[in-house]
Amino acid sequence: MDNSPWHGKRLLLVDDEPELLAFVSDILTDAGFTHVFVASNVADALDRFGEARPDLLLLDVMLPDGDGFSLMRKVRKTSDVPVIFLTAKDEPIDRVSGLGLGADDYIPKPFLPQELLLRLYAVLRRTYPAGAARVRLDFCVIDFDKAEVVRDDGPVALTAKEYALLEVLARNQGNVVTTDVICEALWGGNAFGYENPLNAHVRRVREKIERDPSRPVSLVTFKGLGYKLNTCG
Repeated sequence: MDNSPWHGKRLLLVDDEPELLAFVSDILTDAGFTHVFVASNVADALDRFGEARPDLLLLDVMLPDGDGFSLMRKVRKTSDVPVIFLTAKDEPIDRVSGLGLGADDYIPKPFLPQELLLRLYAVLRRTYPAGAARVRLDFCVIDFDKAEVVRDDGPVALTAKEYALLEVLARNQGNVVTTDVICEALWGGNAFGYENPLNAHVRRVREKIERDPSRPVSLVTFKGLGYKLNTCG
């Protein structure tokens, strides 16, 4: 079941390192993305691009038969698909080159899975809007573009799982979201075996969004069914 407006987007990952291709592919599929395509060089990437017509590209800069910048130039002749560069190179000239071509983000290796997902979701959200990027609650505002909770005492960052939990609740704001649907969004499986991890994430989220986490008014439990996010305005 696709419980995110972006999990059905088609992603093309281009890198000449087999280990990184497998690593990033696993991150994306575990997060719920159902259409992940890979290529190891410019020629293969152009073929895959023509076949798959991806909605987002993740490109390495250094490739055996060219570079990500030239690949992006070729793609830009026919498409405005968003591009994120994944590269071991982090010199200012490379960053300027990529962003100057119109790249949407630039993530140096090594990176954490959480960082990749948060920045990927941010690009997808900007490019393919699916509802409000900011949700107001009783005690705070959730800023999905920045993956943070904005409170009177300042912003608090969200982890990838906390982001996913709040996202699925926000897209169904005012309605109860079942435990099965939430677990599918967070782990790609049914609720069996995930009750305790889900409860732990709910507790941590309440610590960030509730005035009194022991008496929640924004993230409410419906025992035996699921959770509901109560928004303001």
